[in-house]
Amino acid sequence: MVIVTTIRREVLTLPAAELGTDNPLPALRPLDEVHRIEDRDREDLPRDMARQLSYAPLRSLLPVRVRDGYGRTRVPRPVDALVIENDRLRATVLPGLGGRIASLVHLPTGRELLYRNPVFQPANFALNGAWYSGGVEWNIGATGHTTLSCAPLHAARVLAPDGGEMLRLWEWERLRDLPFQVDLWLPEGSDFLYVGVRVRNPHERPVPAYWWSNIAVPEDRRVLAPADEAWHFGYERRLRRVPVPSDDGIDRTHPIDSPYAADYFYEVPDGRRRWIAALDADGHGLVQTSTDVLRGRKLFVWGAGPGGRRWQEWLTEPGTGGYCEIQAGLARTQLEHVRLEAESEVSWLEAYGPLDAPSAGEWAEVVGAAEERLAAVLPRAAVEAAHAAWKPYADTEPGQTLATGSGWGALEVLRGGWKLPGTPFDEATLGDAQEPWRELLRSGSLPEPRRVRPPGETLVAPHWRDMLETAPATPLTEYHLGVAQWHAGDRAQAVRSWERALALAPSLWPLLRCLAVADQASGHHERAADRYTEAFDDLCHERRDDGELWTAATAALGRETLEALLRVRRAADARSVWERLLPAIRRRGRFRLLEAELLLAEGRSEAARAVFDDGFEVADLREGAETVGRLWARLSDAPLPDRYDFRMRPDAP
Repeated sequence: MVIVTTIRREVLTLPAAELGTDNPLPALRPLDEVHRIEDRDREDLPRDMARQLSYAPLRSLLPVRVRDGYGRTRVPRPVDALVIENDRLRATVLPGLGGRIASLVHLPTGRELLYRNPVFQPANFALNGAWYSGGVEWNIGATGHTTLSCAPLHAARVLAPDGGEMLRLWEWERLRDLPFQVDLWLPEGSDFLYVGVRVRNPHERPVPAYWWSNIAVPEDRRVLAPADEAWHFGYERRLRRVPVPSDDGIDRTHPIDSPYAADYFYEVPDGRRRWIAALDADGHGLVQTSTDVLRGRKLFVWGAGPGGRRWQEWLTEPGTGGYCEIQAGLARTQLEHVRLEAESEVSWLEAYGPLDAPSAGEWAEVVGAAEERLAAVLPRAAVEAAHAAWKPYADTEPGQTLATGSGWGALEVLRGGWKLPGTPFDEATLGDAQEPWRELLRSGSLPEPRRVRPPGETLVAPHWRDMLETAPATPLTEYHLGVAQWHAGDRAQAVRSWERALALAPSLWPLLRCLAVADQASGHHERAADRYTEAFDDLCHERRDDGELWTAATAALGRETLEALLRVRRAADARSVWERLLPAIRRRGRFRLLEAELLLAEGRSEAARAVFDDGFEVADLREGAETVGRLWARLSDAPLPDRYDFRMRPDAP
């Protein structure tokens, strides 16, 4: 048999914004996640759904850092890509940006089956900030977009079940401490891209697991799924059962007809084949199907309102067309987590390919016809057989390395001594970020830095916290120990650790900032403002240059300090902080917004209004955030200008 599938490297050139430097301040605040529901909605839910909604929701972003250093200046930049292709399909994968499938082209017709974003523009949608739209993304970790959205994954060639080659992607997901892999291959002559996914729990305890494959497609489609009901979730944080296709007189299976952004989690009956499709008016489009372990199916729409349209423009180039997302996950909804037992794994197979079937007509007839067509081109039994054929190859050791991810997996494997066939986390991938922790593992002592700089990342899992507890109590060790104790919920002990470190620490501002966050959490906002001010003074005295790391630290601490001072109406102190920010920081959109708030606090409402009139863009505006609109309402009775309208829900009555 002649194998025609190829895997090759390419370099794409895209108008792209820089990711910038990660925020060096540990993420001590509660998780800023919009996907939460009102308690009153839990009473009428199916029992298994209610249980999984309550199972181990993520409370903290630690040990991951916030990625907020990006901007909105796009220039042509090279982006590394891996292309897997046979004579029917061509899939383009971005290993350095979460392993996303950026494009899937059906070669005989030349049709792009996905929404392919023509730019790379990070926005604040991932759990840790930076995320970008388009293609197929792999969401692991917890409710929301993965922290790996804009991070590199390991990639290599691997032997495929049919004797050809697979593209393997793998990494260590740090929020839940789980290794995972994604294997992509194209059997000879296949119109479907096969994707084998495995998530492993090497620990001696159960772990909450989460997975959703998010597929961006053009929004001028009709979305089909084998369901007559769905769970609707909007940014009002209400979860309710609705009929499919029509609700409130609107056919919600046409994404552009929904007025506001919303999720529709389809209630696919038990025993029914799992699939979802998006077809254009001529009946052409994409279908995704899987083995039954991947239970959930979902439609996300931006809505036709001004906020939804603004977000669409924000994430790409105006005039390039909008998109919606069809999705598949381990649970009914993205608000749930499932239990992955100790020393176990979960795996499934997905298939992506073209589907030609009528999209117009009565719901039952259209769904039935699409299901029949899918059965003809890719029988359900064939997907099950492909999964069974792939499973023995999941342990096959990778061949040629095509891309390298982080060193965190190598550190965890070194500590745990785990054997993870198929996903090697080589010690060679350990880098500067992991080196202090490898030294702690080796010698029992965390090394002090050789030069003054913002502290590195903190590891917070129980085994690392235990090592910090027994390590010599240097100021840096006490700092990291306090962060780990804070993550574990031992707030009082965390404060004691940070206070002990203050007496001897050469660098005070990281500790003072942690104590300020603790003050805010306990309601002592005046004291928090004092500590923030002292911390910012210390940082300004200590910083050695205007390099990327110090600039990131100054911006992050300056922003928090300004917000803390404005909260307690200390405008004069806030002005003093503002004047010491680097000019390049003051020009950022986030700080222009803070400047308007500061001017208003000083009683200079006309100057504050002028900031809006001059125009600014808050690059890291959070999904669902309404801060811009609320400040505008304090300045003007006029309608919110379109350029600032990011509202994703109807106005409250």
